[in-house]
Amino acid sequence: MRTSRYVAPLAFPLVCVALAACRNGETAAAQSQEPAGGVVTLWTDSTELFMEHAALVVGEPATFAVHLTDLSDFTPLRSGPITLRFQPRDGGQPLLVRQDAPRAPGIYGPRPQFTKPGVYDLTLIVESPQARDSIMVRELRVYAKAEDAPRDEGGAASGISFLKEQQWKTPGFATVFATTGSVSAAFDASGTIDAAAGRFAEVSAPIGGLIDASGVAQSPAPGQAVRRGQVLALITPSLGEAGSAFADARARLREAEDEHARAKRLVEAEAAPARRLHEAEIRLQAAREALAGVAGGALTPGGRLAVTSPIAGVVAQRSIAPGGRVEAGAPLFIVVDPSVVWLRVNVPAAQASLVSRSAAATFEVEGSPRRYETRRVISIGSVIDSLSRTLPLIYDVPNGDRSLKVGAVARVQVRTGQRLSGVVIPASAVLDEDGRPIAYVQVEGETFDKRTLRLGGEEGGKVLVLDGIKAGERVASGAAYQVRLASLSTAVPAEGHAH
Repeated sequence: MRTSRYVAPLAFPLVCVALAACRNGETAAAQSQEPAGGVVTLWTDSTELFMEHAALVVGEPATFAVHLTDLSDFTPLRSGPITLRFQPRDGGQPLLVRQDAPRAPGIYGPRPQFTKPGVYDLTLIVESPQARDSIMVRELRVYAKAEDAPRDEGGAASGISFLKEQQWKTPGFATVFATTGSVSAAFDASGTIDAAAGRFAEVSAPIGGLIDASGVAQSPAPGQAVRRGQVLALITPSLGEAGSAFADARARLREAEDEHARAKRLVEAEAAPARRLHEAEIRLQAAREALAGVAGGALTPGGRLAVTSPIAGVVAQRSIAPGGRVEAGAPLFIVVDPSVVWLRVNVPAAQASLVSRSAAATFEVEGSPRRYETRRVISIGSVIDSLSRTLPLIYDVPNGDRSLKVGAVARVQVRTGQRLSGVVIPASAVLDEDGRPIAYVQVEGETFDKRTLRLGGEEGGKVLVLDGIKAGERVASGAAYQVRLASLSTAVPAEGHAH
């Protein structure tokens, strides 16, 4: 049985006159140390037992602190009796001790008194409305007199202290056994969120001119949704350079429209041959194409040029000011359709051979704990970049709630499709500490140990641990971050530790 109770040794004399006096002082201090008690931590399917006790000595009431946790929700047992049945291994009548209710939520304090020394097996029977259980604790040793018990060696307690009172009051706290299993082999890589092909548009000024002030008030602001073909801004063409070309093209179109209408009337009145209407239609089409080539042909009745959105999406950027002058080709808007985005992954050269069309991936973006799933592989690069030593890999990612933002940096886990077997723990048990994965192992009821992990992959909320945790060890799988906070503080909670 592991001993963790700390008792400080008596102080030595301040001055030793002679070597013999010093030795006598050391002997007296060693003899004055208290007998060592014990600590037991056991888990059943429904209950966790964490029990501390002083040294068990015949004729002296033994002090037990029995902590019982309901593993269905990791809360303390609040009511119901417990019975402790101490069965001597050499035969004879068992010692029975019953306590009808906890003295504090989750904490019982029975005080059995033994009449003979020896080794006992304890059966703890729980009869609470929250849990009914029978817990076996083997090999409790009872000593004939206190001098026969081993001495408490003292020393600083090791591990991270996270008391039962803290565990019970922490929302979501939970622990679970590490088991053996298998997950899909994976490796980590960096990535970025990009706009998908055909879902990103840079809208530029098709012609030089002035931004119409009256249209700016109706112009969509960044973050607003727009339809395909929706007017984003109005430009009054200038007369210089492209502006004069625009005016000439517009004048020629009007002339062609007038000529086409005249030819149509004459042909219908049989005052002109059909050839004249055909020639007018050719000139009209040519004039329309000429105007479209200069400015897109999207004119308002007032002669202003309407700049429209080529796609449906969200305005990501707007670069216009009322009355401002723009040159032909100047960027005015960026429109993005974020309903589907691309995840561009930088695959390290060492893992490039593991990537295939069936390689799925999960990822997180900066500033969010949410984990996203990719939908399919769009493309796999054929050339490894000579500078970054990475291979480009692009995934298609649905983004219906638009929580993924174009330009965000991602931490990606690429699954290769191969299976790896080993120790498996919940993904919720793994925390990031300065880029290293860590987890907290419950070595005793109130003591945790931080472990640095080497991971092999993740699948279905489970993580494969290649190094750092063994099967059968129990890890903090819920509210693990609270254990981490406890490791940074040496303070005992204000309510104290009720034993």
